[in-house]
Amino acid sequence: MSGSNTAPETTLLYLMKQVESAVRAHLDELLRPSGVTALQYTALTVLERHPDFTSAQLARHSFVTAQTMADMVTSLEGRGLVERHRDPADRRRLVLSLTKDGQALLRQSRREVAKLEARMLGGVSASAARSLRQVMVTCRENLSEHPRR
Repeated sequence: MSGSNTAPETTLLYLMKQVESAVRAHLDELLRPSGVTALQYTALTVLERHPDFTSAQLARHSFVTAQTMADMVTSLEGRGLVERHRDPADRRRLVLSLTKDGQALLRQSRREVAKLEARMLGGVSASAARSLRQVMVTCRENLSEHPRR
């Protein structure tokens, strides 16, 4: 019999998915008292960085389908965390923004989310964490619809 009994190395794609799944589970747990899910929290943080996104833009940047985002926006709007209004640049478009309550929820959650990130990076040097961030940004850009050239 030729060959080795060594199993193939775990792919980076699989490891990334495992990390994403663990982060989502931990986020869901720590956000439960605020009444939002990890996906809703992601959408709120996207709106914080990109006010006046349409629902379709928010869906793309939050990694969910347009239908999922439509349901999510209805829920977030019902809780008073986001609001729809006319785009000042194009009055035909409806865009979304955080309300004061949405901003407050993000402020209140920020410390616990930062603790989760610190836990994830436990034992990783600051230099390695910066490198990981840059590698992840590069991976995202390489897979985006409009990669940097």
